[in-house]
Amino acid sequence: MSSQTGTPLPLIVGFGGYNAAGRSSFHHAYRRMILESLSSIEYDTEIANLAVMMSLASVQDDGNYLCANGGSVSRSELSKLFGARVQQGTLVRRIGERDFFDPARVLSAHHARLSGSAGESLSFTLRKRQLPNPVPEDWHLSSVDGDDKKVLVSTQSLDRVLLETHRDLPVKAAGQLPEGFDPSAHYPSRFHPRGLQLAVLGASDAIRSMGISWEKVLSSVSPDSIAMYASSVMSQLDDLGLGGMLKSRLQGGRVSTKQLALGLNTMPADFVNAYVLGNVGMTSSVAGACASFLYNLRVGIDDIRSGRRRVVVVGNSEAPITSEIIDGYSTMGALGTDEALCKLDGVSEPDYRRASRPFSGNCGFTIAESSQYIVLMDDALAMELGAQIYGAATDVFVNADGFKKSISAPGAGNFLTFAKAVASARNILGEDIVRHRSFVQAHGSSTPLNRVSESEIFDRVAGAFGIENWPVAAVKSYLGHSLGPASGDQLSTSLGVFEHGIVPGIKTIDHIAEDVHQQHLHFPLQDLDCREQGLDVAFLNSKGFGGNNATGVVLSPRITESMLEQRYGKAQFMSYQSRREQYQLQAQDYDVKASRGDLNVIYRFGENMVDESQIEISPEKIKVPGFEHAIDLEVDNPYSDMR
Repeated sequence: MSSQTGTPLPLIVGFGGYNAAGRSSFHHAYRRMILESLSSIEYDTEIANLAVMMSLASVQDDGNYLCANGGSVSRSELSKLFGARVQQGTLVRRIGERDFFDPARVLSAHHARLSGSAGESLSFTLRKRQLPNPVPEDWHLSSVDGDDKKVLVSTQSLDRVLLETHRDLPVKAAGQLPEGFDPSAHYPSRFHPRGLQLAVLGASDAIRSMGISWEKVLSSVSPDSIAMYASSVMSQLDDLGLGGMLKSRLQGGRVSTKQLALGLNTMPADFVNAYVLGNVGMTSSVAGACASFLYNLRVGIDDIRSGRRRVVVVGNSEAPITSEIIDGYSTMGALGTDEALCKLDGVSEPDYRRASRPFSGNCGFTIAESSQYIVLMDDALAMELGAQIYGAATDVFVNADGFKKSISAPGAGNFLTFAKAVASARNILGEDIVRHRSFVQAHGSSTPLNRVSESEIFDRVAGAFGIENWPVAAVKSYLGHSLGPASGDQLSTSLGVFEHGIVPGIKTIDHIAEDVHQQHLHFPLQDLDCREQGLDVAFLNSKGFGGNNATGVVLSPRITESMLEQRYGKAQFMSYQSRREQYQLQAQDYDVKASRGDLNVIYRFGENMVDESQIEISPEKIKVPGFEHAIDLEVDNPYSDMR
């Protein structure tokens, strides 16, 4: 363990977001995954919270619930009334027409050639403003009697006509936000693409989960000591983002002023800076395919450990459930199609609830949407403020695959990242904790290649480090594959495991495939109760398209607090615990209100804008209005030996 003057420890002091299991903060989404293992009171509470989120009920002043149909019921009665519907309307399921589109009837078009019958010309009328420019040479125009706004067109044929039609998507399953939950309804969304709506809600949830106001954090450090790292993989490809821009002209529409700017993949950081944090410190958007969350987390950890930053917000937001994105991935053969799912089960109707099947018989991944953000803080600042400790993020390792035949195939890089992560945890905590109190959050994408390659990596590393019966979780079986935020889903779930001691089982499968390596591993098919020995280390693994491999190390709050007590001493740690109590109460107050439907989203459009004319500059510092501390300009010269 480090001394008090050692390297700053990156503490997780806030986390939040939204995915197919619900709201991440305070472990709500995690508890949706382990419903079967909850007590009856916990079960009723989570069902009620989701029912409110899905607009099936609202909370009254007396604590009872008013159902959408007008009836007033208690929490337990609400749970019995809506339990099945809540479960059916969460996690991976058939794409909902109410929230998205009908995957069996997607608007499309096909080319056709039109010509007149029996050698006659083809005639039709158009409004003059609908005429193409220029008018084709073989079109003959004549007036329409009594209507000077129309024209009669005669031609021998039309060679390229687009006829509106509909098509049946081969893929109809996705990990979607709880049915009926509309992110845009919780703040003035102003035509924001869905991915940015999720970014605002997710980052706001993470900030609120601290219990400490963001203004308090800002007043405690230099504004240049704060950083934001977030991105998306697919940008914003719905109609309000790049997707709408690319097809608007072809559909006879016009490009809006917002579609290009809001479509950039940096916007999950930019939007949060501008409207949630008011950040003037460091910002960046690191993208590494499905490993993007861990890539951003790596930069945040490095910033904290080096002392360059004291507070870092890390996240990703992705909303890829569009017919075009699904079409692209399914054409690649990456997604599990209805036909392939039916073939696996020998049935005529696919089981959409079990579309994602990591480490079993499977046929492709299931796309999903998610927004996950965390707040990192160095240990000295967290102790000073009395911040809550949800865990510590100590390392992320990234390696590429080297030469390879297929850009999408697995390669050598993940062997390196995973082995280094386990070695790092061993060096920090010792062999015993890693061998007996750690677990793995697998990438678990539900593809035949992944189940073999990833399990081999885990098994061989386990053998090398003397680990037996190593628990392996695969949260994509519940949530689907959210691309950029996928490891954020892993991280928020891991914090729930630390809190409750239960590893979510891979419940969408009934067997482990024969080609899966499992000599040293344990793939639980039902929830795994590890409360007796406790779990203190989670290894988050990600295998991104193109060879973007990353593995992160996350420590439990129990082991983290033990490290802090050793660094600062018992007296200082007890003083910190006393300061923390008020913020725990404030965080719990937010959780209660959010569970009642009041998300209290932070969205400050046009508020507290910096008056640039009031910025004070001297050779030693720069003072930005609205921020308590000045930014020091006495920058060290790293090249002093060359003068």
